[in-house]
Amino acid sequence: MERQTRPQRIDLLHNPEKRQNLNDARGLINNDFYEDLGDDWYEADDHPIALLRAENAVRVPWIIQEIGSQKKVLDVGCGAGILTNALAKAGHHVYGIDLSPKSLEVAKQRDSTKSVEYFQANAYKLPFEELSFDVVCAMDVLEHVEEPHLLIQEAARVLKPNGLFFFHTFNRNFLSFLMIIKGVEWCVPNAPKNMHVYPLFIKPCELKGLLLKERLQWMKMQGFRPKILSWSFVKMLMRKKIPKNFGFCFSKSLATGYCGYAKKF
Repeated sequence: MERQTRPQRIDLLHNPEKRQNLNDARGLINNDFYEDLGDDWYEADDHPIALLRAENAVRVPWIIQEIGSQKKVLDVGCGAGILTNALAKAGHHVYGIDLSPKSLEVAKQRDSTKSVEYFQANAYKLPFEELSFDVVCAMDVLEHVEEPHLLIQEAARVLKPNGLFFFHTFNRNFLSFLMIIKGVEWCVPNAPKNMHVYPLFIKPCELKGLLLKERLQWMKMQGFRPKILSWSFVKMLMRKKIPKNFGFCFSKSLATGYCGYAKKF
């Protein structure tokens, strides 16, 4: 595994600028639209959910490779089961939690293994005992909650020693605002209002601090971005639909999206 030097602790709760930004963002984030997606989770090409599918086409094989042999895995904010069902197919014992009952129904229908255990539950209060899981995933979730430290705290509680916490989220800067918020609004016709709220984006240094506070040592962090120098990207701009071959890739830059994992010590 790739080890990095230990970062300085950063407590978001005692960062005045960040705290004010969070106060301004409370109640603005729109997570309700997930209830209305239905089969669009897997089929729509004119909604940002198609971008999520494209992201998962790259991230899911990476996560499966990093996890290795059979593990007990929890996917927090699992939505319609894109990651959970893939993990089950790979032979893992998988649990998924989400607040959207309709999304969970789609997830169950799409679970070809019929082995994933799905629960409607709050990420701030997981319905599991301490030290229950080898792996916890929070992909595209941290920027959708107002108190990410509570989610990470719960993830750490249910993780076994040496367990892995996987994450993906967005950096907070002008480029990420332009690409993740404005770019999606301009290029994807059915983008829900306030699907992303800029103050809820998390700088890598802030996330490292939150992880360390819960005894999670970050092991790997890498950038994740769309392939903008591609014909599929041009087609998206022209047609206002996401082509099936639209792609994402890992990168060295953490300027926009980034992902990685930490180990509980």
